Amino acid sequence: MFKTIRDEIDAMMARDPAARSRLEVVLCYPGFQALMCYRLSSALWRRDWHLLGRWISQLGRSLTGIEIHPGAVIGRRLFIDHGMGVVIGETSRIGDGVTLYHGVTLGGVAPSVDSHNQRDTKRHPTLEDGVIIGSGAQVLGPITVGDCARVGANAVVTKDVPRCATVVGIPARVVNGRQGQQSTEKPGFVAYGTPTGDIPDPVARAIEGLLDEVQSLRARVNHLESENGATADRAEAGAAQSSAAPQGEDAPTKCC
Repeated sequence: MFKTIRDEIDAMMARDPAARSRLEVVLCYPGFQALMCYRLSSALWRRDWHLLGRWISQLGRSLTGIEIHPGAVIGRRLFIDHGMGVVIGETSRIGDGVTLYHGVTLGGVAPSVDSHNQRDTKRHPTLEDGVIIGSGAQVLGPITVGDCARVGANAVVTKDVPRCATVVGIPARVVNGRQGQQSTEKPGFVAYGTPTGDIPDPVARAIEGLLDEVQSLRARVNHLESENGATADRAEAGAAQSSAAPQGEDAPTKCC
């Protein structure tokens, strides 16, 4: 147990340059404190002490501002940075080495009717190993965010995210590859899940492609119109010459 706790602390120190000592993490980091409350409440929940498990999780929520349902399954080395406003639903699954920032919601989208039949069904997201979720992001429904994927701040994710992809926007769209494709390049750590360099906007990219196509079609139409105009001019010139030439009785007789 102590080795597990030490691994959690070391993982937080490795990803936060503001952490100067393990004692500082234990005393001052709400993410660590909420995680310890979760470990206890989850152990009680698995032993069917549901009410006590929920009470401890609510106590942790009151102390840290982080709400983790004891029924969630969380792997090792989870880092909840700042943490205020984080909500992790009952059927969420979180892999190893995941990073969540403040304001993140791992929520469900099931309607609030017939709740009894929704119990023990998968309603919340699955985050695989190495995922980073930026602040304010909403990951909703029984979807899967693949290994090492990045979800940008304030994104709203309602569909599966490929492994190693970066998604941003509302609704979230892939910005480092095509939607649905698997990336083979493993990205490095990205604070808040949002690259700070030149991020291509997929919508703007699509519009630019359409504008390029329109310009190409316009140039083609102009070319065809110019060819048709030249053909028409030649036809008119030929018709004028034919009408100017004498025909029938008016035509001069050739002298012998």
